[in-house]
Order: sequence, then structure tokens, then C-alpha cells
Amino acid sequence: MSKRILVLPGDGIGPEIVDEAIKVLATLRDEFGLDVDLDEALVGGGAYDAVGHPLPDATLELAQEADAVLLGAVGGPKWEPLDIAVRPEKGLLGLRSELGLFANLRPAILYPQLADASTLKAEVVSGLDIMIVRELTGGIYFGQPRGVRTLDSGEREGFNTLVYRESEIERIVRVAMAIAGKRDGRVCSVDKANVLECTELWREVAVRVGSENPQVELSHMYVDNAAMQLVREPKQFDVMVTTNMFGDILSDCAAMLTGSIGMLPSASLDENGKGMYEPIHGSAPDIAGQGVANPLATILSVAMLLRYSFDESGLADRVEQAVNRVLDDGLRTADILSAGTREVGTVEMGDAVVTALRAD
Repeated sequence: MSKRILVLPGDGIGPEIVDEAIKVLATLRDEFGLDVDLDEALVGGGAYDAVGHPLPDATLELAQEADAVLLGAVGGPKWEPLDIAVRPEKGLLGLRSELGLFANLRPAILYPQLADASTLKAEVVSGLDIMIVRELTGGIYFGQPRGVRTLDSGEREGFNTLVYRESEIERIVRVAMAIAGKRDGRVCSVDKANVLECTELWREVAVRVGSENPQVELSHMYVDNAAMQLVREPKQFDVMVTTNMFGDILSDCAAMLTGSIGMLPSASLDENGKGMYEPIHGSAPDIAGQGVANPLATILSVAMLLRYSFDESGLADRVEQAVNRVLDDGLRTADILSAGTREVGTVEMGDAVVTALRAD
């Protein structure tokens, strides 16, 4: 039975990089037997411009019916003056919440061809392969109450609520344990249990789940130390699991260890393996429309889609090998350019991956 992918190009460079990912999917469908159909819809700022809301009902309905969602990016300065309730990012948060996408997987992998692109010494980052598992539908981003209120003194005060239920903590730690079981067998749970009662509970639950998975080595680290250790000795980590906000920050930090945020994909999964897949770099409005954006993170997001939602590990391997071959050939977009390599644009990079895919 044919699988359906909902494609959401979004804002900024989103449409450009998604076009290249669609080329890869079309090649897999036409030449490698992937039985898939694609739908497309609006989300984010473009959706607000068209219908007055960043997550139209029609888009949500298609997302709920799809087997997987491929997203470009949302947001940009054009929409920052809007009320927070209708900013583009609310479309993304709405998709995560409505689809129950509680587990965000963010790999930080240093491709050996890009060792010189990292700001850290090669010996510190060479061979880097971390998986950050971020809880995605709870925590301070979704907690209630929240808002801005005026005190009796006339001064305004902003407030947000950090809240996690045991069941939410348990299920994300179980995901991390399962992933670590297929890797090096180590999970580091990141919290701030010395200050925040909510993450004290997080640690207690993590210990309990860890005791049920003795084949995985569980350790704990405060988030401030984890940020320091990521730039001091990043290869000490295998799988990191943490809260929504901590994961948001740490995963972007880890991304830069690899040389460019433009290289890293992500997956957001529900309890049944349905997922939304997107590059982690955002909409990059400063380079939108220039044809210079790096599409490799989006193409690698397709590989994650194939692996986690479609159980097509063989095709996922093909896509990842094609990206490796292109890097071996010395092709680079501007964000990963180095001496002795050749700069190419978005379209040429996508075409090169398709050519490598066909040659594999």
C-alpha cells in the first residue's frame, strides 16, 4: 500500500531546500521502488499570509492523514510583529502537539570530510556521533499558566510554567534507552535537579526507567555542565536525553560542533513511529531566494524518514551514502566551504546527490 508524505515547504529557504529533497524522493520512487505519494500544504508565515493562521485546518487534517511529514522551516522577521498566538512558530508547535510528536531525535554527526569546518580542534570532534533525544510536547514551552500580566505596582511581569508528568518523562527516557541499545549503550540524562523540582522528578523517573534497562549505562549531568562538556569533550556522549527547552539549546550547540548547522536533520516521532522530519537550521531569511542554502540536512531528514517511519533502512543507507559521495567529491555549499573544495548552490548540490544516488 502506498505511503503518503505531506510536504510543508514553509518560509524562508524552506521551499528551496525542500525542492531538493523532493528530487531525492522522486528518484527513490521512480528508480528504487519506493511506493510513496506526496501532498503539499501551507504552514507558518506563508499560511498566515494566505488564510490568517500559521496552521490551517486543512494542513492539520492532511498531516493527521499522512504517514509522515517533511517540513522545510518556518518564521522570519516579516512576521515577528504579529501577536505571539499567530506567529509562524505556533504552526510548528501546533503540529507537534496535535500529532503527539513527543520524541525529537537530533543527531550530531561530524562527517570526516568536514572536520576542518568545525570551530573545535579536529582531535576533539573527529568521529563525533551523538544522538540528542529531546522531549518535545511538554515542559516550559507548553506549560500553563503563561503570559504577561501587570502587577499592582503597574510593572509588567512575564511568566511561564515548567511542568512534567511522570508518564511524559518515562516515555521519552524509554525512547532514549531503545536508541542507545542500538548504538554504544550509554544514556546521559540532562537536568537541573539541584535547582528545579520538576527536573528532580525527571531524574527520579530516569533512574527508575534505567533500572529496568540494565543493558544501558545511565548517567546524569546538570545542564550547565552538559553545555560545557559538549565543547570540552563531546565524544564522551552517546545518547543524551533531556527536557524540551534544554534539548532545544543543547542540540543547537552540538550542531555547531559538526561544522555547520546546515548538515543536520531531525525527526519528531509519536508513539507509533509516525514522524515529522526537518532540518534543524531554521528558515535563514537572510539568504532566502539566493540559491545558496545547504539542502543536505533536508535530504538527510528524508533518510531519517525512511528509517524511522517507513522501515526502509536500505534506502536510508543509500541516501546517506550518496551524501557522503558528494562530500568526497569536494562539493560544498558556502556554509561548509574550505580550501580545495568547490562551491555549489542549492540546486547543484541536490542534483549531485541524485546523481550519486543513481550511481550507487
